[in-house]
Amino acid sequence: MSETPPNSLQYRFDGPEDAPVLILGPSLGTTWHMWDRQVPELTRQWRVFRFDLPGHGGAPAHPAGAVSDLTDRLLATLDALGVQRFGYAGCSLGGAIGVELALRYPERLASLVLIAASPRFGTADEFRRRGVVVRTNGLDPIARSSPDRWFTGGFAAAQPAITEWAVQMVRTTDPGCYIAACEALAVFDVRDELARVGVPTLVLVGSEDQVTGPAEARTLVAGIPDARLAVVPGASHLVPVEQPAAVTDLLVNHFSTAWDPGFDSATGQVALPPVPAGPVPALLQPAAPIAAIAPAVVPAQSWGETDRYETGLKVRREVLGDAHVDRVLSQADDFSGDFEDFVTRYAWGEIWDRPGLDRRSRSCVTLTALVAGGHLEELAFHTRAALRNGLTPDEIREVLLQAAVYCGVPAANSAFRVAQQVIREETTLAE
Repeated sequence: MSETPPNSLQYRFDGPEDAPVLILGPSLGTTWHMWDRQVPELTRQWRVFRFDLPGHGGAPAHPAGAVSDLTDRLLATLDALGVQRFGYAGCSLGGAIGVELALRYPERLASLVLIAASPRFGTADEFRRRGVVVRTNGLDPIARSSPDRWFTGGFAAAQPAITEWAVQMVRTTDPGCYIAACEALAVFDVRDELARVGVPTLVLVGSEDQVTGPAEARTLVAGIPDARLAVVPGASHLVPVEQPAAVTDLLVNHFSTAWDPGFDSATGQVALPPVPAGPVPALLQPAAPIAAIAPAVVPAQSWGETDRYETGLKVRREVLGDAHVDRVLSQADDFSGDFEDFVTRYAWGEIWDRPGLDRRSRSCVTLTALVAGGHLEELAFHTRAALRNGLTPDEIREVLLQAAVYCGVPAANSAFRVAQQVIREETTLAE
């Protein structure tokens, strides 16, 4: 066990101190206990290092809004312990950390297993909506639905104690850290970088996984040069829990046969290979957690220095969602295309990207202006945007009450009907 400063992770070791280190990374909403059934066998050959995500399993609630941030915290923890080279197996979000290690720190990684993983986890809209649900309702709806996502129906029915354990594990997670982890998954996308993963890799997936299933696993195998696929029958997303013996056997076989370079048990050390010459890959920029009240403010000196259209398109997608922006842009033609370019470049690339107000404040102003103008269609999708930007339903209600005083009761009456419907839709967990 460990005390945990903000730049590191809560961890535990099991196994002999002179053995090579094998790291097991957890899934979103779980704790290191998801690996309990693998530890007895793995510790015969390895010193097993497990960690908790921020705010999970009683770990301090220091939210991390990007996979790169979680990866850096893991390495800071390992550096403090003197661990230089290691094997790594991660499930779902833990798998994303494994890919990030392989891309940014290949000299540290001896071998890799990606479980229930994907080069891109669903869509950014899906994870940001999940953040809205948690911010509004807490984690109870997510917790109650977790067994349906994690386990096959037969397993959940036959193992009620494990099912209840899963529910309680999510329910006791810090909501802000959970929302930040959703943001990390929302912006994670390494589809174009898989060819740079240079370590021996096993991609492992449950045959019944409906979250990141065999199709996503095959995408990883097709993109990673030295990768092979293992599909575990009769398992869903949390395959190490549902089929522990099969997963343990696959881990032992992979790490026993694909560990490069070998571990020197006489010295307890492995020399790191030299870092290849050439440019250092650019680091992924951490995105601000959805749980934070205000997103990171763009430094004033940088405003106006980048291409306004690309910046505007990025901001427009972050605020309104990919689905909305894709639909609007797909409908543009020769007549309306210039207008969409104008809106993207100036409304989103200039005004929404200015450093003077955070996005929460801009959402408040926008909602009020739309009430005043009676623009109910735009009020609907800007209510969704306000939820994504961190406003709660209670705060949106206060904005509309304020608008009723200065814009008129009839206008606010219509606005309340629109906003009420949007909030009901956005804060209810999708089946």
